[in-house]
Amino acid sequence: MSDPFDIDLARVRRSFGRSARAYDAAAVLQKRVRDELLERLDVVRLEPDVVLDLGAGTGHASLALKRRYRSSQVIALDLAEGMLREAGRRQTLLRRFRRVCGQAAALPLRDASVDLVFSNLMLQWCQDPDGVFSEIRRVLKPGGLFTFTTFGPDTLVELRRAWAAADARTHVNRFIDMHDLGDALVRSGLAEPVMDVERFTLTYAEVRDLMRDLKDIGAHNANAGRPRGLTGKGTLARMTAAYDAFRKDGRLPATYEVVYGQAWCPVAPPRRKGLPGEVVVPISRIGRRSEW
Repeated sequence: MSDPFDIDLARVRRSFGRSARAYDAAAVLQKRVRDELLERLDVVRLEPDVVLDLGAGTGHASLALKRRYRSSQVIALDLAEGMLREAGRRQTLLRRFRRVCGQAAALPLRDASVDLVFSNLMLQWCQDPDGVFSEIRRVLKPGGLFTFTTFGPDTLVELRRAWAAADARTHVNRFIDMHDLGDALVRSGLAEPVMDVERFTLTYAEVRDLMRDLKDIGAHNANAGRPRGLTGKGTLARMTAAYDAFRKDGRLPATYEVVYGQAWCPVAPPRRKGLPGEVVVPISRIGRRSEW
């Protein structure tokens, strides 16, 4: 039997493509996390020639990266053509970036061609993080940096529990634990993984308002175990009643566990002596950080 959490990438592509025009108005959390991830580059000593914005969406990070690294070539890569069309609206005459439609697990880029891979809240839509990390390792130049955010297991925990009280279908993505992501980075050959977590809570008057926000950013249910056809009124009523048990001070919470991570492409193969898998990263590349 197939895993009910297997992700239908064709459905993901369609959902985000259709939501591209409405995305920015609803993506409040995505903007906040993106700004934080950009700020974390302040402590990194890096002068990239080529920057990849992986899962670029409507292009706000691509434009910010172009402003930060003015002489760099910035590539905005996304699965959804609709998102890339919106990203084109972000460009200015002096701040232009390339737009490429492609998959994170099969990057249409040459080996060792990128100095910085920046990815904000994209990884949770990938079926195989190990495969994505291996692709990032392949395209990074020695000494290059991968910095990213994704959602952890406590994301939308209230919605997950409410749906579980209503039926036995899969309604919310499975999100990967920070430590498992760190292990996957190491398996891919990336070095010095640094991970931390921040939790955010958005609040809503009614559960339908949360559902509308998720729809507007393209976060439709793309799991293999999703219900087929329309959700019945009885099932929806049970979910709504179960979610209402989380109400506090008249508002319904929606929890998001945001994982921040970074890792380096090693500048040399593992040494014969020392610990297995030991890699070398130049000290000049490393800023202030905390270990996971």
